[in-house]
Amino acid sequence: MNLKKIAGNLLFFAALVVMWQLLYTAACDWFSWAKPYAIPSPAGVLDCLARLASNGTLWAAITSSLIRVLIGFVISIAIGIVLGALIVRFRYLEQNLKPLILGVQTLPSICWVPFAILWFGLTESAIVFVVVMGSAFGIAIAIESGIKNVPPIYIKAARTMGVDSFQLYARVIFPAALPAFVSGLKQGWSFAWRALMSGEVMSASMGLGYTLMVGRDLADINQVMTVMLVIILIGILIDKGIFTQIEMRILKKRGLL
Repeated sequence: MNLKKIAGNLLFFAALVVMWQLLYTAACDWFSWAKPYAIPSPAGVLDCLARLASNGTLWAAITSSLIRVLIGFVISIAIGIVLGALIVRFRYLEQNLKPLILGVQTLPSICWVPFAILWFGLTESAIVFVVVMGSAFGIAIAIESGIKNVPPIYIKAARTMGVDSFQLYARVIFPAALPAFVSGLKQGWSFAWRALMSGEVMSASMGLGYTLMVGRDLADINQVMTVMLVIILIGILIDKGIFTQIEMRILKKRGLL
């Protein structure tokens, strides 16, 4: 069954590459709708991927980006947990702070880039700041929603047994809300990854976003497309390889799968 699934996936992506090549050939050769340098081709992207990998540029960019997003994501988790718990704990904050957080969350991450540059300069801290601002509030809302969806009977039973507030959160609320927390972290990760690209595009000396802009400055559409595909691939691998696996294990452990 797994082999069939893998074969089906490979066939699907092979068909996409064939369609891509046909569109490129039609646009550039058959009908002359566009210039070859303006449209990426599968062969050009593959050649660019080999070039960036062989000279070390791709690996250095991936490493720099992953370090930045990891630092920013860890900070975002800490801020999101605190904010989410405070919103649930204090009704005043729920009525006033939550709408503000929801509003700020709708801002595109690139809006924080000018603040980051003015406050931190063209430094690593500026990029991490953009990542935090892009993902922390989404995680906070997910934490608040997960806590609120804990069945009230769990809380009543725990209080009947005389647990204090710390034990209530540590042993009842957080474990019960864990599936929702993981879903929130997965969403927060996607926000963080997008925010990182916004930060690196505007201020970075190395990274995937910076490499993307180098391709633009050199009018190398194949490099632009190559970096875009690498960004997508890393996002999928982390989502499916880490967060989805954790989520499935939690659900299986609780008999929900």
